[in-house]
Amino acid sequence: MFQGRRLFASSAKWTNRELIYKEYGEPKNALSLLLKERDDQAREKQVLVKWIASPINPADINQIQGVYPVKPKLPAVGGNEGVGRVVSSLNPNFQEGDLVIPAQSGLGVWRDFGMHDGGDIFKIDPRFTMEQAACLQVNPSTAYRMLKDFASLGKNDLIVQNGATSAVGRYVIQMCKVWGIQSVNVVRNRDNIDDLKKELKDLGATEVFTEEEFVKEGKGFTNAKLGLNCVGGKSSLMVSRSLGRDGTMVTYGGMSKQPIQVMTGPFIFKNIKLAGFWMSDAYKHNTFDRKEMYDEILEMYLANKLETVKFNKIDLANYEEAFEAASNGGSKQMFFNDN
Repeated sequence: MFQGRRLFASSAKWTNRELIYKEYGEPKNALSLLLKERDDQAREKQVLVKWIASPINPADINQIQGVYPVKPKLPAVGGNEGVGRVVSSLNPNFQEGDLVIPAQSGLGVWRDFGMHDGGDIFKIDPRFTMEQAACLQVNPSTAYRMLKDFASLGKNDLIVQNGATSAVGRYVIQMCKVWGIQSVNVVRNRDNIDDLKKELKDLGATEVFTEEEFVKEGKGFTNAKLGLNCVGGKSSLMVSRSLGRDGTMVTYGGMSKQPIQVMTGPFIFKNIKLAGFWMSDAYKHNTFDRKEMYDEILEMYLANKLETVKFNKIDLANYEEAFEAASNGGSKQMFFNDN
């Protein structure tokens, strides 16, 4: 039974914190924490959600800066991804206690409570931990869809990716291990490169090379069915060089801010394909069974075959500290409010 009687049959008030921006700019200048007494009249099919956890993703920062394709009407509450629990519902599809995530980008989850239409949220399995659920919508789903949708990958098939230290890259490595796919991973050189290589191999990477190493070693990998590019520039050139006949390079980011590059010979004579992928757009067009994908990801978590990226949990009130850490390339930040 849905909890229609418990949700504000008449107006009800509660104090709500919302992290908002009234104009585009750098987060440290544009964001402010709004405290207000809210008086909301529930309408048919609405759901009251307590938002519990939400990571700070690069897309969130880009959205506040005004350079992200999804632009909510200003003033807007920040936060595209997160998890909440239904407090009460006038929608028969949701019950008190349900675990929910946003159905699309732009909902604005950096708040204590939100009143939402049923179509704006998506119910997920309660066996997800809060940390797993909070980052379910973007990174593991992006990895899953790219591995499933752009090539018919079987056991011992080969994929090559750059940006392997990214959150998506780490999920790609782990899912490849689960499905028996060989993954060759390219990373930037750094002082702790040996430790990093061990870390990625412990996750399940078949091979890990620096970009400099892959210029030479990559010549031994020319039959990949799938290449994943989130860097662009010369790094994308190396990925495209590794593709076999009818292989596909999928671009889902451009961290170098350089154009995509592709080897002319393989592009012509191997019939290489180039594709772009944006998870928000995939959700919008609803081209796959979302519940099926989430269920399979959950099974990997439950079997301890998948682990989340590590986050520093921080209260919404300390948002300035969180964004300072995020902008300085420190640990990944997650707003957390499970009181």
